[in-house]
Amino acid sequence: MSPLALPASVTFADVQAAAQGLAPASAGPWRVDATALRNFDSAAIALLLDLRRRAMAAGATMSVQGAPATMVDLATLYGVADLLVFEPA
Repeated sequence: MSPLALPASVTFADVQAAAQGLAPASAGPWRVDATALRNFDSAAIALLLDLRRRAMAAGATMSVQGAPATMVDLATLYGVADLLVFEPA
């Protein structure tokens, strides 16, 4: 399955638009490509947690590839980094 690509910006103002079309139809592993992400806030973390919840409900795993270091830091600050599997690009 091809990765679910996050756009360059995922903030509170545009998270709904970013979330559209990010749920794959298949049950295989979900891979989220965050390499294009440049502008984000805590809404991006909430989006990733929602995708993880949906993946688990579908019986799948989820990983995030190429996340900016500051996103990993933010997830760590919020205490949810262990719930999200961050992988290098």
